Amino acid sequence: MTTALNGQTPVADDKDMEVRQKALQEELRELVDVVGPASLVDLLLERAFQLNATDVHLDPNENGLRVRLRVDGVLHDVLMLPATLTNQVVSRLKLLASMDITERRLAQDGHISKAVLKHQRDIRVGSGPTTLGERLVLRLMPDDKALTSLQDLGLDPDQYALLEQAVEIPYGVVLAVGPVGSGKSTSVYACLTRRNRPGDSVVTIEDPVERRLEGVVQVQIDPKIDFTFVRALRGVLRQDPDVMMIGEIRDPESAQIAVRAGLTGVTVFSTLHASDSLAALDVFREFGVPPMFLADGLKCVVAQRLVRRVCTHCREEYTPDELARQVLNLSEDDAKNLKLARGKGCDRCFNTGYSGRTGVFEVLAFSPELRHAILSNNFHSDLRTIALKSGLITLEEACRRKVLKGETTVEEQLKLVSAFNS
Repeated sequence: MTTALNGQTPVADDKDMEVRQKALQEELRELVDVVGPASLVDLLLERAFQLNATDVHLDPNENGLRVRLRVDGVLHDVLMLPATLTNQVVSRLKLLASMDITERRLAQDGHISKAVLKHQRDIRVGSGPTTLGERLVLRLMPDDKALTSLQDLGLDPDQYALLEQAVEIPYGVVLAVGPVGSGKSTSVYACLTRRNRPGDSVVTIEDPVERRLEGVVQVQIDPKIDFTFVRALRGVLRQDPDVMMIGEIRDPESAQIAVRAGLTGVTVFSTLHASDSLAALDVFREFGVPPMFLADGLKCVVAQRLVRRVCTHCREEYTPDELARQVLNLSEDDAKNLKLARGKGCDRCFNTGYSGRTGVFEVLAFSPELRHAILSNNFHSDLRTIALKSGLITLEEACRRKVLKGETTVEEQLKLVSAFNS
């Protein structure tokens, strides 16, 4: 069984799962004409959970409603619902999510509790109008019980040592940065779990609360009543916290409060949208956080991405070709003695050659030289030069190492590199 960074329970290694994946489309198509929309929705969600899907997309088109599941970061078609059932299925989901079924002109947000459908996880629902009708996107929240430990995130040993040291520092800010869907929340929860001890007051501020943690006070913000991250932050800081997790730093005010909290004796874990570890510093500068606060308050920045793992059932080894040698920066002599891995494609992996995902990381620790450069307001390029000289393992290099180990493929490395160069 493989641990997935997105915190979801891995696909079981058995023939039953293979049958489920192969027969999913046929099963749903057969039921369209037999059962009502309620039973069809229940079964779709049940299968989505079983396949470890992270999202369900329901998009209207000329022929009806296109249903897709996102598994390992890739959308897969599973069903085309006829137009006669479209409104019923959409209304069923909106009712479950406590949304206004009569409003189809505006975007709405909803939530399906795990108690409603007796599933093991909550579901976030977003709706919005299109030229062909209303679309829905369902985000299947991670399993409360499937927390990933620091050791299982997929960090390089040197990176793990840096992050472990930063997590144990009694004050300061530890950030996980990256785009949407890069596993930031899982990393932050892993850090929080490490610091969740009976002798500490541990509080989270989230939107929404993604995982329930025993022994942790979890606060759900509510913009509808103007209970924002900033208001929640101010309130929690008056309640003597030792460790605090902020779901996301979104604006200048929350950024400055978080850094100030880290400077005054609180360990703060949070996430931020930034392309890499040093870009996070640029974001904080744009938010107006003084260089002195950045240099003293930030303890560690972890940039990350998710890459797909090679399927263990259709895995094959091969000698690197010319393209692989160029991508991995290998000499011909090195390539001759090296075997890379790829998946041929099978029923268990939707014929993609991949099953599950792992993280690649860039862990930035703040050396005295880097802190001095931050205080001096040095440019991004100067900070990067200092960090590399201090031994920073970049995202590209971290992915390269996983390719050489046979965990992922050259194609995933190319996707990562092209995303940075685009």
